[in-house]
Parts: sequence; structure tokens; C-alpha cells
Amino acid sequence: MLVRHQLLHAAVLAPSGQWLTQDQPESEVRVLDGPAAMVELAAEIQHRTRTTRDRTR
Repeated sequence: MLVRHQLLHAAVLAPSGQWLTQDQPESEVRVLDGPAAMVELAAEIQHRTRTTRDRTR
């Protein structure tokens, strides 16, 4: 969902259960340890999006 809405460039589930994510094509790949870490990342992105939107109003 985060990739589809262009909030992340890529998110791939590895066979180990870790998530490999990338914010932009040229950014570093981050390794997240499982689903809870992915939920934390989504919450972080949501907070950042809402904070940015509130500043532009």
C-alpha cells in the first residue's frame, strides 16, 4: 500500500520475514525486522505526512 501510494519506492518481504524498504530509488535499503517494524514505519510516514500537510494549510 505504501508503494502504491508512492510513500515508499519499494518494500519487499524477504524469506527470513524481514522487510527490505527503500524511500527513493537512490536511497539506502533499510532492513526492518518483521511486521511490527513495518507497522511502525507506516505510522512514521503517516505522522510525517500529516505534519507536513498541517504546515501547508
